[in-house]
Amino acid sequence: MLKGIAASPGIVIGRAFLLEKEEFYISKRTIDPADIKQEIIRFRKAVAETREEMDGIRQKALKQLGKRHVRLFDAYLLILQDPIIRNDVTKMVTEQKVNAEYALQTVFDKITKTFNIIDDGYLRDRGRDILDVVKRVLKRLLGREREELATLPSPVIVIAHNLTPADTIAMRKENVIGFATDIGGRTSHTAIMAQSLEIPAVVGLKNITKKVKLGDTIIIDGIEGIVIIDPDSETVENYERQKLKYSNVEEALKKLTDLPAVTADEHNVELHANIEVPEEIPSVHAHGATGIGLFRTEYIYLNRADLPSEEEQYQQYASVARKMMPYPVIIRTMDLGADKFVGEFGISPERNPFMGLRAIRLCFRYPYVFKTQLRAILRASVEGNLKIMYPMICCAKELRHANELLEEVKNELRKEEISFDENIEVGVMIETPSSALIADILAREADFLSIGTNDLIQYTLAVDRVNENVAHLYKPLHLSILRLIKRIIDAGHQVGKHVGMCGEMAADPSFTKILLGMGLNEFSMSPLSIPKIKKIVRSTSLTTARELANQVLATSKEEEVNKIIEKFEALP
Repeated sequence: MLKGIAASPGIVIGRAFLLEKEEFYISKRTIDPADIKQEIIRFRKAVAETREEMDGIRQKALKQLGKRHVRLFDAYLLILQDPIIRNDVTKMVTEQKVNAEYALQTVFDKITKTFNIIDDGYLRDRGRDILDVVKRVLKRLLGREREELATLPSPVIVIAHNLTPADTIAMRKENVIGFATDIGGRTSHTAIMAQSLEIPAVVGLKNITKKVKLGDTIIIDGIEGIVIIDPDSETVENYERQKLKYSNVEEALKKLTDLPAVTADEHNVELHANIEVPEEIPSVHAHGATGIGLFRTEYIYLNRADLPSEEEQYQQYASVARKMMPYPVIIRTMDLGADKFVGEFGISPERNPFMGLRAIRLCFRYPYVFKTQLRAILRASVEGNLKIMYPMICCAKELRHANELLEEVKNELRKEEISFDENIEVGVMIETPSSALIADILAREADFLSIGTNDLIQYTLAVDRVNENVAHLYKPLHLSILRLIKRIIDAGHQVGKHVGMCGEMAADPSFTKILLGMGLNEFSMSPLSIPKIKKIVRSTSLTTARELANQVLATSKEEEVNKIIEKFEALP
């Protein structure tokens, strides 16, 4: 039994297909000066053929997964057009008189060193995306072919060192019923695509490729992040039962879609969805969300060579506003770090981007970018029920400065006679200890508060949540976290403000009753998580939830928290 990271939920049992890790051993060859031109032509031909291949995969992704996932392959095509890579390889071939494969590998190694010093897990995954593109060009230069996943025997569980997004999109659901990899994380596009294709997957297993043989029976538990190799008959029977149970639970949860999120004693709770792109709206409706609690706008800025225009942003925000009417949509202004803007703004990668120039700080450094986004949001506000939320506000001064810039944009639009919602609500994301401790001050000046637990836990406990060496210290039920959450909720309610939560705690059924008892007004999460949270809400009384919260907050022993939760688990 191996424990990894649950990347896509579900349970499957099947035979293993071991996809060999591609290794490239590039030798350096000196070429004759007369052959330089031909070597450059050979390189450009390999790039052109790779571009044609990637465009074909892009079209397949568009048909199977929609526009959301096409953005990645657009980025792949941009990588192939990158003048830095193209010019550096050409220059090296010309000046050093070396073969194109060696020049490309050398250029890529320099890029890899840049990505290796970045702490951000999302960016490390983007480094792997570049590796996939480079490998495809190298394959053509070396004359290699790799077996395509689309032609694998059916049905199999793919075991690989890594699966690129292009590999994943090549999978056919009837052929590949699950997969497991040595590396990877929840932020990888491969994991996201696996979820869209509904293929159970576990990643980050470190050495599963060394432990599995072709044809081995494998169990993939994408719920718990477990892989079992060569299980005995009793284990197989046990997981067959779990698989059936999981399917039955999923079917039962679908019946709750159109029912209200109301407790057993008739207390209404708002269950909203977190989204990244407008294409997710059908899923939002299908899972019964009554609003968007977090529209992560930074995805509009990623995987592209330029900044999105005001008009492009307006179209996206207006589309979501119209499709969600009359429900509210909270648009979080860009939550980006300097490490994600290296090419555009010329900022060097930071040693600790989580503590650096990110989110609202980046907006203040580049107000023209921030104001362009605010203009787009305000213009779209007449199309629906839009709200604005600032990320990583650490003090009231930052909130006031952001609002000053917002007022400047409003005045510009008034002069241009462009309509917008004059009463648009503006909220603050509470995700640092400093903002939690002054939540009462922020609540008086903001229209609503939303708790971002992912960063709040990370900053409060001094635990990097993407660092596997300290991941066990990332504890949402730490007494300090629970007390901070209660403090934030109370601060908002004391001045009559709405308090929501858009971090991962909101999507975890283990915390639903406690948060309900603390008085949380709104839970915002992935659309897929809404039915299971709704089931708990509808089967719980607010009275019971409050008693649970009171007992947990009163204890001084962290080890008692789980015992108290277990005691209340079966109570209505």
